[in-house]
Amino acid sequence: MFLNCLVNLLVKVCLTTSSYGWGGEYIKAELCLDPETCSSLQWSHSKMLNISELPLQRLSSRSSGRLLQPFWDHLLFHHLPLISSPFFPVLLAFSSYFFFSIPFAALDLLGERVPSFYKYKIQPDRRPTVGMMAKSFMTAMYNHIFFVLPAVIITMFILPTPRLPQDAPTLYEVIIDGLAILLLFDTQYYVWHFIHHKHSQLYRWIHAVHHEYMAPFSWSTEQLSIPELMTVGLWSNQDPILLKCHPLTTWCVTVFSIWMSVEDHIGYDLPWTLNHLVPFGLLGGAPAHDMHHQKPSSNYAPFFSHWDRIFGTAVPQPKRTLKR
Repeated sequence: MFLNCLVNLLVKVCLTTSSYGWGGEYIKAELCLDPETCSSLQWSHSKMLNISELPLQRLSSRSSGRLLQPFWDHLLFHHLPLISSPFFPVLLAFSSYFFFSIPFAALDLLGERVPSFYKYKIQPDRRPTVGMMAKSFMTAMYNHIFFVLPAVIITMFILPTPRLPQDAPTLYEVIIDGLAILLLFDTQYYVWHFIHHKHSQLYRWIHAVHHEYMAPFSWSTEQLSIPELMTVGLWSNQDPILLKCHPLTTWCVTVFSIWMSVEDHIGYDLPWTLNHLVPFGLLGGAPAHDMHHQKPSSNYAPFFSHWDRIFGTAVPQPKRTLKR
């Protein structure tokens, strides 16, 4: 009930903030496509929306060879107030974390009553309790309400309003740019992670919060200290800007990376997870990150395995712990 109220509140805030310019000028959320049937004030308000300069009435009729163009046009015409809000990335990220975690939390609660899944439990002698799950989730909720949202509000008054492009990215751009974002983030976090495990004070004051449990579970994905959360958030927001990625690409990567993060923390070595579907052991997945929580001096990379292999920090999951 509380979560539903929070999500509804965030959506309303998204719609409200996108209806006002940062200087306090009202921006009409409903598009007026024909200047002859609208008042001059309505037309000027429609033109103030952060879409680039192509006349709005031409967007719906123009043809495009881009596969994602119809979807992007739909977002621009029907959901512009939402997707243009600075709160939208936060809502997208947190809701992805919430909904991706639910099925694995249910799996943990059912435990041995679903033996077809429980046999893949990496540490079957360590199961999260409802209290542990609630603590992790409330930590993530607290961090977002009292730190992430205020940071977004402050940023609204510092950075200029981003403009949404008319054209959708090509599918090739989404894949290549998305891979570039993931590889850059993976490198940044590997270095950050390695340093914080080697420096006892940094580990104690910043990263130890995430290592409260030796056996990770889905809700513990975002059990982070404020400095770690803000660092991860900074990279997540600035890396796509640095790489000049399309907003749609950024949002796709946000959802996909959170799925990968949750999957790393589920505590199950399921045969259909990404680390098994992607060949050559390129992804560490749950076995690698579970081993990191058991042996913190190993497997520092969040997604890929190449840095751990190059620097000799890769440690495989012992076969004896994989209950079959």
